Amino acid sequence: MESRRQFITRTAAVVAAAPFISTRVTRALAANDRPRLGWALCGLGGLSEKQIAPALLKTERSRLAGIITDTPEKAKKWQAQYNIPDRSVYTYDTMSKMAHNKDIDVVYIVTPNALHAEQTIAAAKAGKHVYCEKPMEVSVERSQQMIDACKAANRKLGVAYRCQFDPLHQECIRLARSKELGDLRLIDAAFNINIGGPGQWRLTRALSGGGALMDVGIYALQAARYLSGEEPVLVTALEQKTDPVRFAEVDQSMLWQMRFPSGVLANCSSSYDSGVGAYCRVSTQRGWFGMDPAFFYNGNRGRRSDGKDLAAPEIDLFAAQMDDFSRCIQENAPSKVSGEEGLRDVKIMMAIYEAAKTGRAVTLT
Repeated sequence: MESRRQFITRTAAVVAAAPFISTRVTRALAANDRPRLGWALCGLGGLSEKQIAPALLKTERSRLAGIITDTPEKAKKWQAQYNIPDRSVYTYDTMSKMAHNKDIDVVYIVTPNALHAEQTIAAAKAGKHVYCEKPMEVSVERSQQMIDACKAANRKLGVAYRCQFDPLHQECIRLARSKELGDLRLIDAAFNINIGGPGQWRLTRALSGGGALMDVGIYALQAARYLSGEEPVLVTALEQKTDPVRFAEVDQSMLWQMRFPSGVLANCSSSYDSGVGAYCRVSTQRGWFGMDPAFFYNGNRGRRSDGKDLAAPEIDLFAAQMDDFSRCIQENAPSKVSGEEGLRDVKIMMAIYEAAKTGRAVTLT
């Protein structure tokens, strides 16, 4: 039986801890009670239908609140499936009317690359935060316009770099920073797919701005940047085009190299005419670590030179990135996938295209 002294001691400990417990519980309840931010999807293609909308059903801080499409049949289907009211359905030409809709806080741009600036600017002017699929845009100038428009409206701008929210990629970043296997020396990264037949917008330069590099090569570029923790200072590149009819307007395959300030070298490639391959490997002083596959929606795997698997939980990356952006808005915190981050990639990709075209190394500042 508990003695009087033991009772007094236990009670005193509980009382002393009460303010901390009360504060912690209050914060937890506040987080759970906070209204979820309303997201409107701009563009209802396969990515929105199969990945983003289902992910919004799993989020804790975000919810599907509206749609933007020029296809009435799609609008009706989505309204029925997700219970979206007529007042939250817009076309690309009526996005300005969102200014009067308090249900919508964020617009997620999921349209062809060359439409991103126009739609981001429209959403920002309507007072909405913007989350945009990668690549950010087809030129440095248009990417900067997106940043400027969101700053002028005091709205946040994020770019959908979902791999930055993958626990496996985060574990690789930890290994790189901790130097557990020694200093980094080389990074090899590639993302290759077979794009299929003609007729799709990705093969039209006016809509895509480029081919394999802009679409899937950007994953390898991103990985080299966040694994090295540096920005490249020099790039060289080679483009291969064995099917000039199918890839008349965009790059078919691209190989490029980047030099970083510390001396780390990255060798990267992307292709629209190859068997699917998506991997990243980092060579260090005392071994290596990497991912294969590395850039898929799920099923990515990691290993290291000592034979150990890289331990990381598998999550819905779309849900994770949207909830993180909602958190940044709610807490007025900076996003690690900001517009400035997207702009850096566009600048580097333009340098890669220049290097491939001229056959000369391009210095980055």
